[in-house]
Order: sequence, then structure tokens, then C-alpha cells
Amino acid sequence: MADVMTRPWTRPQDWISLVAGAYLVLSPLWVSVSAGGAWAMVLIGLAVVVLALIALARPGAYVDEWVTAAAGALAFLAPWLFGYADESGAAWTSWIVGLIVVISALSAVPISRQVAQRQRAA
Repeated sequence: MADVMTRPWTRPQDWISLVAGAYLVLSPLWVSVSAGGAWAMVLIGLAVVVLALIALARPGAYVDEWVTAAAGALAFLAPWLFGYADESGAAWTSWIVGLIVVISALSAVPISRQVAQRQRAA
């Protein structure tokens, strides 16, 4: 299992973040949300997707995992920050996706740090 966690394109946590980010990007197609909320969901989701792709390609980029976790926290806070907390479908989507991304990204930090340390030592 450790080998899977250290090779590019194989870490499950990053795939989970990628899928969650893509879900957030596409969710305004099926949930009712204001234009501002839709843009927030799309942009935050795109950021998560890009960060997850970087993490998948570069397993030792542990700083990327922290930034992904921050993007997940932003997704969680977005309903209040961008005024769509009263639109329950969109709000719940942001809250759930945000939690999934934060948990997934933070769970990848230790192994990413180990990979980075091995790369520096080599």
C-alpha cells in the first residue's frame, strides 16, 4: 500500500479530491443556486481539481495538500461568504464537498511529506 501512496497518479486521497472538485464544478447544473453562488462553486471546484491533478502528478508536493485543504475549507465556508446558505441543495453540496476535500487532503499530508523527504535525500 505504501508503494501506491508514493507513485504518481495512484494516491486514493487525491483521486477523491479530484472527483469531489469536479462534482462541485458541475453541481450548479442540478442544484438551484444564485449566479454568484454558481460562480463560487465552479471556481472553487476548478481550484480543487487543478490542485488534485498537481498532487497526483507530484506525490511529494505536500504543500499542495495544504492548499487543497484550504480550498476545501473555502468550499465549506462559501455558502455564507457568497450568500447561498439559504439555497439548501447548493449549500449542502458545498458543505459536504468541502469536508470531503479537507479530510482527504489532510490525510495525504504525512505521506506526501515522506515522499518529499526521500526525494531531497536522494
